[in-house]
Amino acid sequence: MTRNPGKPASPADLRALDIFEFATSGRQAAGALRISQMPRMLAEVPSDVSDVSDASDASGNPAAGEDDTVFTWQAEGSTQPELQDDGVEAPQPYLRLAVHGSVWLRCQRCLSPYSQHLDVDATYRIVATEEEADEYPLDDDEVEVIVGSRQFDLIDLIEEELLLSLPLVPKHTVCPEVHESLLSGSAEGSADDESEENSAADAADKPNPFAVLEKLKPGVSGGGKH
Repeated sequence: MTRNPGKPASPADLRALDIFEFATSGRQAAGALRISQMPRMLAEVPSDVSDVSDASDASGNPAAGEDDTVFTWQAEGSTQPELQDDGVEAPQPYLRLAVHGSVWLRCQRCLSPYSQHLDVDATYRIVATEEEADEYPLDDDEVEVIVGSRQFDLIDLIEEELLLSLPLVPKHTVCPEVHESLLSGSAEGSADDESEENSAADAADKPNPFAVLEKLKPGVSGGGKH
């Protein structure tokens, strides 16, 4: 997307954007954000990813290291007619946001860093108050609701969407290797299982103390009253 003429979108503008004017004017904007500009996203990156090779991998993923992690974004404002409470249709503000890029995470299976691609493509209905947001019908899964303002932080919205796109359990599709701690854990688990089996076998060989008590009950052979 390209910006409308005469409407620059500097980083300062993105932190204090008149989102209603952006939508009603049908403005468009595009840019790039480094992960260092998004502290909550930066906190999700392993501190030692800079130890990974600086070269891009065979799949074309960006080089490791927080300075090289860049997300491209595109935003477009628009209006759509909606039926109001008085039965009259009126244009209402909408925002479409697309974000693409990769972030380095730690695989929870092999414990090594890997590049996770993230894609965001979201459409928002812009409302003026929290009350309107709470009352807005949620029958359209393709549209989210955000509370707009004349000082809207678009970068914060981009960061929020990227955080929501992170996997719950980061991991490779196929791990290049298994971490040695996981291997040793499996060996210890096997040893524990074998120990439990031996203990169960030893317990089976021991006489049951309750069997002796059974013989002492009245009416049991060898255990009657004298």
